[in-house]
Amino acid sequence: MATTLLTLSDSLTQLTLAPELGASLVNWTRLSDGRALLRHSDEQALAAANPRRLACYPLLPWSNRIGGGGFDTPAGWQALSANTDHEPLPIHGSAWQQPWQVVDVTSDSASLQLDSQSPFPYRAALQVQLTDGCLRLTLQATHLGEQPTWYGLGLHPYLPRNAHTRIQAKAEGVWLCGEDKLSSQWVELPLAWNFNGPTLLPQQLVDNAFTQWPGEARIIQQDADYQLVCTAQGSDVFLLFCPQEQNFFCFEPVTHPVNAHHLPQRPGLQLLAPGQSCRLNFSLHYQALPG
Repeated sequence: MATTLLTLSDSLTQLTLAPELGASLVNWTRLSDGRALLRHSDEQALAAANPRRLACYPLLPWSNRIGGGGFDTPAGWQALSANTDHEPLPIHGSAWQQPWQVVDVTSDSASLQLDSQSPFPYRAALQVQLTDGCLRLTLQATHLGEQPTWYGLGLHPYLPRNAHTRIQAKAEGVWLCGEDKLSSQWVELPLAWNFNGPTLLPQQLVDNAFTQWPGEARIIQQDADYQLVCTAQGSDVFLLFCPQEQNFFCFEPVTHPVNAHHLPQRPGLQLLAPGQSCRLNFSLHYQALPG
């Protein structure tokens, strides 16, 4: 069965969305030449109906992995189980694995919504807006359960990568991970992972949460003569995923480090009572580089 796509456009770019596939972004391209600004999703990727093969998807009611089989809430233990075939731990919440509804759509904007019962009742909303090459994403979660519980948010964009791709994103520290890929120790920023200035991506595997991020970053594609200026509100953590020998990487604005539910003071998580909400704003602004 074919997936229904929404197409948005502005003066510089075009975006396709797949609400049924976890509210995923499928392709975002430059109109002048079709250049992919997020990782290109071909027909096979779309047919697989897996957001992890597409361009970007929302993360809620938490991002990344949670250990221990669940987490404590004021009302008791919230049990969780693995939600993919390839990961032993529950990962990225549940919104990305459910079909969303289209609330409203125009030529350059879309409003999507999900009412979920798993792993507890919540409502998710995603607002998408294109304006003169700027892609704005607003993600919100509202707790609908009877008892308070912990929430986190994130967005998971996949970006093109080649030998010339550079990133600039300031941070003060990073969470190191153990073999289970869960946060084990916070350290001040190592020199090899200092992206305060425009820096080539590491050749070694990186899959870590960087903290005390001011919410601004640049992704510079020198060979394609453009940069993406990224801005986030509601997030002071980014997760950088650089797999080895791949033509993509991920720069994920998130509200909390990996496994924050089991870290002291649950950094970045919000305890939401019934009817309360949390929000994350993220924009990627396409800009041509000076000639």
